[in-house]
Amino acid sequence: MKQFIPVIALAFFACSQVKPVDSSISEYSAEGKTATVITTAKGTDLRLSQTAQVDFKNTKQALETENSIFVNPNNTFQTFIGIGGAITDASAEVFAKLSKQKQEELISAYYGKEGNAYSLIRTSIHSCDFSSGSFTYIEEGDKELKTFSIDHDRQFRLPMIKQAIAKAGGSMLFYASPWSPPAFMKDNKNMLQGGKLLPEYYDTWAKYYAKFIKAYEKEGIPVWGVTIQNEPMAKQRWESCIYTAEDERDFLKNHLGPILEKEGLGDKNIVVWDHNRDLITNRANTIFDDPEAAKYAWGTGFHWYETWRGGEPMFDNLQKIQEAYPDKKLLFTEGCNEAFDSLKYQYWPNAERYGRSMINDFNRGTVGWTDWNILLDETGGPNHVGNLCFAPIHADIRTDSLIYTPSYYYLGHFSKYIRPGAKRVSTVSSVSFLESTSFINENGKMATVVLNRSEKAINYKLYVGAKQTVSVEIPARAIQTIIY
Repeated sequence: MKQFIPVIALAFFACSQVKPVDSSISEYSAEGKTATVITTAKGTDLRLSQTAQVDFKNTKQALETENSIFVNPNNTFQTFIGIGGAITDASAEVFAKLSKQKQEELISAYYGKEGNAYSLIRTSIHSCDFSSGSFTYIEEGDKELKTFSIDHDRQFRLPMIKQAIAKAGGSMLFYASPWSPPAFMKDNKNMLQGGKLLPEYYDTWAKYYAKFIKAYEKEGIPVWGVTIQNEPMAKQRWESCIYTAEDERDFLKNHLGPILEKEGLGDKNIVVWDHNRDLITNRANTIFDDPEAAKYAWGTGFHWYETWRGGEPMFDNLQKIQEAYPDKKLLFTEGCNEAFDSLKYQYWPNAERYGRSMINDFNRGTVGWTDWNILLDETGGPNHVGNLCFAPIHADIRTDSLIYTPSYYYLGHFSKYIRPGAKRVSTVSSVSFLESTSFINENGKMATVVLNRSEKAINYKLYVGAKQTVSVEIPARAIQTIIY
């Protein structure tokens, strides 16, 4: 299948009757408006392609024999902060091997307005598995952090991050996560294979975050925040560190929170957990029920890998947290398709995993969504422990070419049309085989995303408000974004 970057210059239609989004919205009318339908579908050439323009009409009561999606713009929820991916050492190292032409294509594909228009970036604090080797920003044993330097990142990572931010318009939400403290700070004296942070290094490690933030901001990269620890309950063969819920609570309450404040960084957002949806409620309960810890926590980060044991993604756990702690936010911090196989670049369920997760995560209160590596090579790496995975775009360094997977286009159905500051809008499907979410942007433009994972094309009606509707057909194994 020919790969390409979508270059559709989508003309949004005026919605002059729509008031700016706020809690005072009382009435919305789509009557007389036109909806534009954007489609990506398996077995076709449709990739973020405009497939229809349809006019809203008044209609009667929805029928049980119809497939319906009901959008109520008068009922809004969380405010959206962005969609993006991680610029890891691996992504940056692969990027540096591309020709200047292909580098520009890649940056435009992710961060340009005609591309996926990403609006956030995650990176690691020193090394992770998607680095060519383990490293830190200090000499081993330097408890005083006198040798702290981010010079390692200047070769590949920082240049790519700066290009991405520039392409996005000069500013992006940027946050960072550590995979492991330096080996000498841990009880196993190893950055790999889990281990725990020794109590005598709690303050040193907290100061390390502060030095990282200040160093990156000196480079002209404002840091929105940090997560405390990537996957704190996983002993991995790569960089990892174990924190129980009580460990993380106490490190936040007694060390990281106070030290960031002391360092003049009290405005930085601290995200707890940063692991799967399965144990997320226990972590939130432990930290947020302690007022002294909770005051430093912006919210909870999560991944999608709980399905490694089989079963379904545990979306409802997110809703339970949102109900229990409505003042704390939810942020998807990492997800990718594992077990790289170059014969599966176009494997459609990989893309559908993105679509399903994003719809269900957003519908349960998630405010932002972060993919893992934005770019990997033709081997699914580099990764210094062989944990090879998929990215939405791969580079074949041998031929200086980019390979766009279906996941790239599925991500674009959200990131291109749902912009920071948007509010989620009540959206309900009358049939289980269509999943959907909607957002209204600050400029009044609305985006409804519809996912069809079935093997047949489906006709459905999109109801906006009480009786304004458009009729749409979604192909089999497809995703659509309707703009109105």
